[in-house]
Amino acid sequence: MSFSGKVKEELARNISSARHCQIAELTAFIGMCGTVVINSFDRCSIKIRTENILVARKVFTLIEKTFNIRSDISVRRNIKKQTETYSVIVKRHEDAIRILQATKMMGEQQENAEELHAVNPMIVQQVCCRRAFLRGTFQASGSMSDPNKAYHFEIVCSTEEMADQICDLICSFSMDAKIVLRKKSYVVYLKEGAQIVDILNIMEAHVSLMELENVRILKEMRNSVNRKVNCETANINKTVSAAVKQLEDITYLRDQIGFENIPKGLVEAALARLEHPEATLKELGESLNPPVGKSGINHRLRKLSEMADKVRQEQGGLL
Repeated sequence: MSFSGKVKEELARNISSARHCQIAELTAFIGMCGTVVINSFDRCSIKIRTENILVARKVFTLIEKTFNIRSDISVRRNIKKQTETYSVIVKRHEDAIRILQATKMMGEQQENAEELHAVNPMIVQQVCCRRAFLRGTFQASGSMSDPNKAYHFEIVCSTEEMADQICDLICSFSMDAKIVLRKKSYVVYLKEGAQIVDILNIMEAHVSLMELENVRILKEMRNSVNRKVNCETANINKTVSAAVKQLEDITYLRDQIGFENIPKGLVEAALARLEHPEATLKELGESLNPPVGKSGINHRLRKLSEMADKVRQEQGGLL
């Protein structure tokens, strides 16, 4: 099972005890993957479609637990695509009206479904209801990337109005959700690992949250180790390159003008470098008698390099 599937499975098992939260979550299911069907006799029914059997069970349970209404479940199989679509159907007109009025998708006095609203602000007034609503939208039309590969959380909406409402709800929890148009759909998404952890916490997917945090910790450890290794490698390369240049300069001075024409302190540094070509500046300074600090030995070696460059110029050589 994919990570996204695990999150949905966990959320499907979580049913709020408060009725107002149950209504908020059911509102999300109807708004995201539900339709209201009106027949020729102006009798309406509600149909909620999903390809996830756990989500279908969740919708069925919510309707029964919240309204004491028994709904029907039908299954349609696509042999070519090898997929199954589950439909939770509330057939009785009176039952459908009760649900639509409770979810504020239809006014108390209305007996038709012509003025359905994506989300009535009254449904998501309380923080707990906002959590429940976002939980429903993700189960209905959301997905997540495998955190081992990338951090990406998204909810696909059919209308810009719904996308704006979901984006605003996510941002109300101090997150930076964004919307992008993908083909004919509006996608609300989060890209940062920390914010995806937050949205899992908001939806109360705590097991998935811990799994994601473990992945993030391992990634941070790997990145930290890689940074240190890269830094140490760069320092070693820099030290080796400097030592090779110093050896070339010292050898050139020895062959061209001789050490007898170079100050004693510089000669000591030159001989130390010739004897210890792989030593660090600190090790080189400690090998002298008396020992010299890191800055002191660096100063002497730099003077030797400057002297070598000057001799090359005077003799028409290359720097």
